[in-house]
Amino acid sequence: MADLSGLATEERRDLADYLDTLTADEWEQPSLCPGWSVRDVVGHIASYDVLSWPALLALFARSGFSLSRCNQVGVDEARRLRTDELVARLRAHAEPRGITTAFGCAVALTDGLIHHQDIRRALGHPRTVPQERLVAALEFAPRARALPAPANLRGLRAVATDVNWVHLSWVKCLSALQWGPAAR
Repeated sequence: MADLSGLATEERRDLADYLDTLTADEWEQPSLCPGWSVRDVVGHIASYDVLSWPALLALFARSGFSLSRCNQVGVDEARRLRTDELVARLRAHAEPRGITTAFGCAVALTDGLIHHQDIRRALGHPRTVPQERLVAALEFAPRARALPAPANLRGLRAVATDVNWVHLSWVKCLSALQWGPAAR
């Protein structure tokens, strides 16, 4: 069993190191997240870690329990920070806390890994994701309701070609089972 907290912390530290290399222009470029710049994505990543549990509950209530609206509130609040302050906040919250520790820190790892790619791919800066982090995120993504993966994978078999990982949807697994006595 992987130490997801440690993997998430490593991912966030790697992202912070990468962000230190960006130019002012790159921070303002669009990311792969529709409507969000690189700066916005970075603002989002640690936005939940800075909230106490009461503040988190208040945010969800004010946002009508919409995750999209909660995310946007965090992004809007982070827009007041300079880029060096955003990186410092990410470093200060490299170790996940609060709601991002859900599912043994799989939320923090998967969110950080995906958004790291959202930034790098948009800027044309390819990266090889460390295998242990990638496999851990792939294991979690099919059951992460906040992601489109559960719905997109329903009834499908997904196979990674670069790491040892396979996802079998229960729909496919059940249809592949042979019911009754084995054929002779």
